[in-house]
Amino acid sequence: MSESTSGEVSRVEATAVRAGEMGQRHLAAGSRVAMRLWAAEEPGEGKPEATRDYETVGYVITGRARLRAGDRTLELGPGDSWVVPAGVGHTYEIVETFTAVEATSPPAQEGGRDAPPS
Repeated sequence: MSESTSGEVSRVEATAVRAGEMGQRHLAAGSRVAMRLWAAEEPGEGKPEATRDYETVGYVITGRARLRAGDRTLELGPGDSWVVPAGVGHTYEIVETFTAVEATSPPAQEGGRDAPPS
């Protein structure tokens, strides 16, 4: 199990990581925050805009992407980090094969919060 809600220390083994519907890999999750990995996402058209009820913070490991939210566009590259507050509509465009880790609060994979935008 990848969730620690009882105050116990836990770990998610690499072989136990499960994939989400949009290609993300769900990493460790607690009751208030969860991590996910976007690995080797290929360049392409922007993702559909999404508005989520969780906050997201992320860190770019490799590659480049554009994060668009409202009238702002952030160019993201290796070593950059970002924040998308809950309730803010946004989209990403992968510019160069992209790997990043995100943390979401509350955990995105609970209660269908992480479903692809319709």
